[in-house]
Amino acid sequence: MKLASGPTPKTNPSLFGFWVCCALLSLAPLARAQMAVLPETTLQAGMQLIHAELATTPDQRETGLMYRRELSGNHGMLFIFADDQPVCMWMKNTLVPLSVAFLDDQGRITNIADMKPQTLETHCAVQNVRFALEMPLGWFAQRGLKPGFRLRGKPFGTTAAR
Repeated sequence: MKLASGPTPKTNPSLFGFWVCCALLSLAPLARAQMAVLPETTLQAGMQLIHAELATTPDQRETGLMYRRELSGNHGMLFIFADDQPVCMWMKNTLVPLSVAFLDDQGRITNIADMKPQTLETHCAVQNVRFALEMPLGWFAQRGLKPGFRLRGKPFGTTAAR
């Protein structure tokens, strides 16, 4: 049954293909962030055990926790750098509010910053560091963890309880 009379719109196959490609490419960062399975480690902060994904490559560190809809409990991400260096973090495409602790090579907190979602505001370590640990917003403050506190775990050359 034909509902309208007159010429029917013609579909341009090459234009349709262009829009399909655009749609798929726009989803690529989301798919990459959600499909990446990163190694994990257990860290210890006093009595707290932290289950941290490890971001060790430039691409993993750049993607970080982008596009995640939640980060619960004692789960976070540890960003590992080859050497002590200036480190700044941002929240581009990061949907959940986070706190970041910057850590020296022994796992000692140098400073902590609270970060708002989806901003390009940078949060930097006060000195050169080897690690940055992102956790749910307020996680460090709720546990009384402050600069000078030392975390334990394999990345810092110590052992965390299991």
